[in-house]
Amino acid sequence: MSFPVPVRSLGRPRLLAGPLAGGPEPTGEQVVEIAAAAGIRGRGGAGFPLAVKLRSVTSGFVIGNGEEGEPASVKDRYLLRERPELVIRGLELAARAVQAERAFLCLSDPVAVSRLRELAPEAVDVVRVPAAYVAGEETAVVRAVGGGPALPAAKPPRPWESGLDGRPTLVSNVETLAQLALAVHLGPEEYRAAGTEDSPGTFLVTLSGAGRGPVLYEIPYGTPFGDLAAFHLGSTTGVTGVVAGGLAGGLLPASALALPLTHAAFADAGSVLGCGAFVLLAGECPVGVAAGIARFLDEENAGQCGSCVKGSAGVADVLIRLTEGAAAGEDVERLERWGEGLAGRGNCATPDAVSALVGSLFRHHRERVWTHVNSGCLACAPHDFRIRLEENP
Repeated sequence: MSFPVPVRSLGRPRLLAGPLAGGPEPTGEQVVEIAAAAGIRGRGGAGFPLAVKLRSVTSGFVIGNGEEGEPASVKDRYLLRERPELVIRGLELAARAVQAERAFLCLSDPVAVSRLRELAPEAVDVVRVPAAYVAGEETAVVRAVGGGPALPAAKPPRPWESGLDGRPTLVSNVETLAQLALAVHLGPEEYRAAGTEDSPGTFLVTLSGAGRGPVLYEIPYGTPFGDLAAFHLGSTTGVTGVVAGGLAGGLLPASALALPLTHAAFADAGSVLGCGAFVLLAGECPVGVAAGIARFLDEENAGQCGSCVKGSAGVADVLIRLTEGAAAGEDVERLERWGEGLAGRGNCATPDAVSALVGSLFRHHRERVWTHVNSGCLACAPHDFRIRLEENP
């Protein structure tokens, strides 16, 4: 199978190296110990320690989350299409660690669904859901596997407390599961030979924008972002900014290229690594980029919570009117207030993404925002940053 996006590595590949050779079978407790010693952090967005999640669930269910709703990310689809054995191996190890009664894989990509249904053992159910940004949120995944809509639920409880059928449920991103399989295969010491103390190992990055097509990279944590961008583009001279970490990291200026790709460095910069998706900007107006992101979030929100529906719609409306030269100063002031007040509301993280977007726009590009009110921006238009894989099953 030929993946439609180029795949490369900086340094020695691990996840991209192909199927793993056989090895000894660890007990469930040994799996947890390896995850802890290797320092595996979640690859789905928050970077939460995997061993802590494994220890929080006992005798329930495990769900591999492969519903890649982030519009600029292809890493999960790559693993599910090209390295399904690695994902299944990690899912089985996680199920053993928590003494799970049953394991599931939840995803929407039709190519990967067909592939996994051929390979998955009887103890693993493959559940296909409609593709949607919110469908990958952990409670949405639990609802979908249980036969309900792939929409986020109110929290608490979290799935690890009460998930599928009201029982403790581990929901883990498929790259995280692949990393678990890798750590068991390599052993914690060799696993930690790449990366940093706080962010060990390698991870998958989807890099796009700046006039170049998307490429999926495997890189060690701690790699300078500028080195990756220069490898991708040939030079970073024309880079003017970046959409960081999927949609959760907001808009960062070109100075972000000086950051090492670690969770701590991006947190200190007021951003996140998220799912490892980065869109490089090369002269695009940041207001237009923000307008495109806000329009996407407004179209893709779950439509369940007033704060999310009204908040995302209001933010998108003001940003689009800014690109059209139709917004007034009071609209800008209202936009900033909305950005500050939306975080933490609703059933899912969409309001958090909207808040991060608006906050980063004012933090790094306040003058550009007011320029759109005072004199307009002839080159401004909502930006589309989605990566579409056109293959059919």
